[in-house]
Amino acid sequence: VQLVESGGGVVQTGGSLKLSCVASGYTYRITDFSWYRMAPGRQRDFVATISTGHTTKYADSVRDRFTISRDKTGDTVFLQMSTLKPEDTAVYYCNAKGTNEWSFEEFEVWGQGTLVTVSS
Repeated sequence: VQLVESGGGVVQTGGSLKLSCVASGYTYRITDFSWYRMAPGRQRDFVATISTGHTTKYADSVRDRFTISRDKTGDTVFLQMSTLKPEDTAVYYCNAKGTNEWSFEEFEVWGQGTLVTVSS
């Protein structure tokens, strides 16, 4: 499985941005998609996750401002970000977890990241 993110850019405080993450390869093995972010000088932090059944969870810092969703194919995940703040500035990473149906080994893959900059 490979992941490619897009949609990052520069936005003003209070603005909106939508990130996309497209999975390729053995995508049927994916169960959960997540978004993480890494701000300058900080560790990578959890942002949001969505399961195969579309159950979602959010970090407290983004709840009610960000929305994670998956398309009907299940191969693409989105992160709609609204009411953006300067502290949302970070590189956003897509993450996918799943299980190999033959070996039953769990796997985890990461995208290359997309930069979101919120100007004040």
